[in-house]
Amino acid sequence: MELIRKQFEEAGKTLETFMNDDNNIRSVMKAGDLIVDAISCGKKVISAGNGGSMCDAMHFAEEMTGRFRNDRHALPAIAISDPSFISCAANDFGYEKVFSRFIEGIGNNGDVFLAISTSGNSENIINAALKAREKGLKVIGLTGKDGGVLAGLCDTEVRAPGSAYADRAQEIHIKVIHTLILYVESKLNL
Repeated sequence: MELIRKQFEEAGKTLETFMNDDNNIRSVMKAGDLIVDAISCGKKVISAGNGGSMCDAMHFAEEMTGRFRNDRHALPAIAISDPSFISCAANDFGYEKVFSRFIEGIGNNGDVFLAISTSGNSENIINAALKAREKGLKVIGLTGKDGGVLAGLCDTEVRAPGSAYADRAQEIHIKVIHTLILYVESKLNL
């Protein structure tokens, strides 16, 4: 029981540290405003990550296009998660190019790229952020640790408090994702 209790206590402390820093709240708000501005102009959000972060990217897109809490029209979001595309791009160009190839083909000026990397150093996410900036997309980064290389490529970065393991950052990321969706819905009066 103590092991389990300790995990919840650690997660709670990480969340408390995150939410007590007003800079984090401002970063989430700025990220939300970038998404609202894009959607208001007929643009979309493209999300990506590796492993658990891919699951978070998919979760974000399905909550935007499906339903979060209440019925409303679908919001334009897509996660780079199609296994046939990923295996094709990885085979033809290398895994480091899987997300940038998608951004190259689908991303448009004014869209938003939601880049999720707990280290901020995933090569395929960095390449996608570079391609997004080249094509005129806004880049929102969900990171952890010191933000890594990705931090310097973002229009706004939301960084989870430092932790020895990725799971604490992922726990903050899912809270941020849910909050972003709620914020976007409220700003769009949905």
